[in-house]
Amino acid sequence: MARVITVAVVDDDRMLLDGLRAWLGGVPELRLVATAATVGELLAAADGHLPYGAGAPGYTAPDIAPPAIAPPDIVLLDLVLRDGSAPTDNIRRLLRTGSRVLMISTVPDRSRIIEAIRAGADGYLTKDHDLPTLVTAIKDLATGRGAHSPELAFACAHDSSPARPRLSPRERQILLDYASGMTLKSAARRAGITVHTAKDYLDRVKAKYQQAGRPTYTKLDLARRVREDHLDGG
Repeated sequence: MARVITVAVVDDDRMLLDGLRAWLGGVPELRLVATAATVGELLAAADGHLPYGAGAPGYTAPDIAPPAIAPPDIVLLDLVLRDGSAPTDNIRRLLRTGSRVLMISTVPDRSRIIEAIRAGADGYLTKDHDLPTLVTAIKDLATGRGAHSPELAFACAHDSSPARPRLSPRERQILLDYASGMTLKSAARRAGITVHTAKDYLDRVKAKYQQAGRPTYTKLDLARRVREDHLDGG
């Protein structure tokens, strides 16, 4: 039996919450376990201080508080909430619980997309996408991949901020191959260069990220930078 992916939604649009509840209720591989108007409310529910679903329309509090429940696999997080919370802070708070974060928004704001991805969000979708697109994005996140979208691809392609190093085609190739799990020797062989030259390219990549204020030391760090900057073309 396939594992059921648990999902929570943080959004203060009650109509959207009702729509998502109806949408996701018809997808057997997914289970909506929480809705909340703020990240603080969701985290309180995870701690057992509030029951999951406290942000749902028509919710009535029980007499006895329920026990804490494991954080959901995926959190759909609205970019701009009425409580005035900073999107980057919201993302980091959710990531600390172990959940992965998919941003949802009404507008494809390029600078905010990049800011969200830099903070650790795993994807970005505008709210005009259909259910199959949303379900695919959730499943991609649950399997460890990023959730790609035209809005995200466009934002990353036009990101000229100093935090995004400019890599040469060969530097990018070695980074992608090595970060994907290849040994440096295999990456060098695929590129048709020596291991020494491949290491030189990789050292340049690390130096560029260091100069951009995003230190990158290990293979895991490099893989994280590939996801953050969507260098794999997704």
